[in-house]
Amino acid sequence: MNEQLVSMITQLVMEKMGQDTAATPIEASQPSVLKLVETAEAPNTTVGANEPLIKLYNGVAQSVSQGVASSIAQTTTEPAKEFQFEAGDVSDSVQAARKHTPARIGVGRAGTRPKTKTWLNFRLDHAAAVDAVYGEVSDELLQKLNVFQVATKVTDKEEYITRPDLGRRLSDEGKALIQEKCKKNPTVQIIISNGLSASAIEENVQDVYLALQQSLSNLNIDIGTTFYIDKGRVALMDEIGELLQPEVIVYLIGERPGLVSAESMSAYLCYQPRIGTVEADRMVISNIHKGGIPPLEAGAYLGTVVQKILHYKASGVGLVAKES
Repeated sequence: MNEQLVSMITQLVMEKMGQDTAATPIEASQPSVLKLVETAEAPNTTVGANEPLIKLYNGVAQSVSQGVASSIAQTTTEPAKEFQFEAGDVSDSVQAARKHTPARIGVGRAGTRPKTKTWLNFRLDHAAAVDAVYGEVSDELLQKLNVFQVATKVTDKEEYITRPDLGRRLSDEGKALIQEKCKKNPTVQIIISNGLSASAIEENVQDVYLALQQSLSNLNIDIGTTFYIDKGRVALMDEIGELLQPEVIVYLIGERPGLVSAESMSAYLCYQPRIGTVEADRMVISNIHKGGIPPLEAGAYLGTVVQKILHYKASGVGLVAKES
């Protein structure tokens, strides 16, 4: 660039800055002013010699170039809307569905999330399910029922969950104890196991067992020596059938817990179960708990089912075929 031109521009800038300083003294009461030097003419624009291009008012920059005061920091915001929770009332169809299922329907939400009460209930039910699986049946209950205890080949709860096959076989000590204490060739052999829910046994088995005993006694049906199996699976009844040779086995066992009930028990029945029995020959009365089939009612009903099995000499699919 031409050095003479640079010198001229510099001199003009210095002169203008001196004029502005002399003509516009700064007063404490006036707003702060940021002055910019216009480097190019804008078409149809008239700016006074001492008029700043940008002024700062209370920290907000406002442009007065082009003869118009336009805000560059102003933003438009809509007024905040009050947050509305979902209404507590639900439709008639949802209310009707609630009467027929314990499932979590129509529980509402807060924004995109469950309501606090709903979430806490869910966590509570989940914790109860975990406790049911990892819990143990108390010795006091076994003493009340007057039953002895045997074990399977499972060593702990983790192995029981991951190795179902080991829960279908008795330990050597368990086999010896059963052969020593149990009556051989009974008409009905009752066995009890915590299965996947110790809570189910704690809550229901006493009423079911006593009602079943009474029902079989009224029907003059012989009962074998009842015992308890720790960490047993359903198919374990086949090995017990081989050992004791009963006509019918009734197996009271804790069901896999869910988020509706962690205290549900099942009763599996089978006619002459032996190693190799297929699942179609078994039958089950499930959902035995205070919110399903009442325990006393279930025990009494099991006696009539046993009577029917003995009459037709079949269970499961075979019993259905003979009945029809």
